[in-house]
Amino acid sequence: MGRDFFKSFLNLHDYALLNESRPDPYKPLFNYYRWVVSASCAFRQWLRQTVSMDATDTTQTTPREPVGNARKWGTLAITCLATVLLGIDLTVLHLAIPSLVAELAPSATQILWIADIYGFALGGLLVTMGNLGDRVGRKRLLLIGVSMFGLASAATAYAPTPELLIASRALLGIAGATIMPSTLSIVRNVFTDPKERTAAIGLSTAMASAGIALGPIIGGGLLTHFWWGSVFLINLPVMALIFVAGMFVLPESSDPRPGRLDLPSVALSTFGLVTVIYAIKEAAHGGVANPEVWIAAAAGLTALVAFARRQTRIDRPLIDVHLFRRPAFTGSVGAALVATFAISVVSLIFSQLLQLVWGWAAWNTGLAMLPSVAGILVGAVLAAPLVSRLGRAAVVALGLGFAGLGLLGLVLADADGGYPPIAIAQVVLGLGAAATFTITSDTVLATVPKERAGAAAAISETAYELGGAVGIALLGSVLSSGYRARLELPEGALPPDTAAAVGDSVGAAMAAAAELPAHLAATVTELAGEAYAEAVRGTAVTGAAMLAVTAVLALIALRGLPKVIEDGDH
Repeated sequence: MGRDFFKSFLNLHDYALLNESRPDPYKPLFNYYRWVVSASCAFRQWLRQTVSMDATDTTQTTPREPVGNARKWGTLAITCLATVLLGIDLTVLHLAIPSLVAELAPSATQILWIADIYGFALGGLLVTMGNLGDRVGRKRLLLIGVSMFGLASAATAYAPTPELLIASRALLGIAGATIMPSTLSIVRNVFTDPKERTAAIGLSTAMASAGIALGPIIGGGLLTHFWWGSVFLINLPVMALIFVAGMFVLPESSDPRPGRLDLPSVALSTFGLVTVIYAIKEAAHGGVANPEVWIAAAAGLTALVAFARRQTRIDRPLIDVHLFRRPAFTGSVGAALVATFAISVVSLIFSQLLQLVWGWAAWNTGLAMLPSVAGILVGAVLAAPLVSRLGRAAVVALGLGFAGLGLLGLVLADADGGYPPIAIAQVVLGLGAAATFTITSDTVLATVPKERAGAAAAISETAYELGGAVGIALLGSVLSSGYRARLELPEGALPPDTAAAVGDSVGAAMAAAAELPAHLAATVTELAGEAYAEAVRGTAVTGAAMLAVTAVLALIALRGLPKVIEDGDH
């Protein structure tokens, strides 16, 4: 049946040829539907065969077979490849949106959904998919997710309408939710030596952050030579490699006593997380005064409270909420969430500062993010040795402190000073954030039984997703309000509509300046650039202060935690 599934991808060539000639305006749409349906049917049949198994097969010991040294590191390589690709997919679309808009002509609302639906589906299903992996097997779920991700990537690349593009991006998010917790939980079960486990988890989490930074670079390179769909087609060969290698290399593991999957808990967690993430993103886009923000936030928080109460009453909860009574567990989740603030907002700040204010090309802006990747890799490698010398609390606090220093480096960002201060700030920020992610992820996974590693990994990944959304919303709002407060336009120099656009955002200001006479355009560009640079400095100070406070709290919450957490120290 796997042959039938992969055979369906061959229809892409036929679809592309039909889409080029377009003798009938409905023919591309019809063939797109035909390809998606045929591929989905083959995938569904393969999925049934894969998931259907004897009950005794899921209750064997974890892991199910001994893992040799070479296989352990091969497993880490496969999971790192999967996580880096997921990180790339989070940001690779950003540079493709202009060409996508030109070809598909989506509305403003559809553009937001195209950008955000992936995160909604991903964040909303992490808890459910982490628990599902504990029950059906983490390798099994990872291979299902990889296959689904490849199918969804092809569907996204060739989507002929905005509606189908949104649906395909949602499918990508669902597939990503099956992959993310599976990778961390597999690593947790394969690496039983505590020091090796810390290093492996650090490298795995660092790859996700590195992928986020690499997304704009890869996207810019592809868009220089190909159409917007190419940023999704690159997923296919990588996912095929992961699938084939994973079948032979990855060991299977699962919870020996999984229990039934509580469907009401699934519904409550999914609805609650999706609506909360939606409220946060909507607040970032339209402001907190929008009634939809408060309605969605109230509905989501109500569902999450109901979810938490239900977990205390059922025998096999999706999340053991009593874990949050442990300061080390809660402190680790909170530190990871706040550290994600820094990574997410810096990506937003850098892209706008370099492209809109300094006038850099998209490709050059992507390359300018490379120092953060170097810092991330160094931080992930150094985290484990530092723990053996300084302890977990000190390393997390230092990591948050370094991330704060990296943010403060943005205060030095100035066109006259050039790029070096920004490069140094990125290295410091990446180093601190990676060290924090490494130790907090390891602490979260190590403080629960490895049979429940999928659920623990889902909590850790959800913290990253919420941290990114909250960081963009909170610090993005600080940035926007700071820009508007610092912008001083000559009174009466611009028409009211143009002045309103210039005052809305730096992007709108640069677009409006392009339509003005030369002398006014130069004035608007200069004033908007200065206001945005000042707003960046204010936002950097605010973010650094948040990281400093979190560093102190983490030092308190994680004090007394052993340097080495052995299996069974729960």
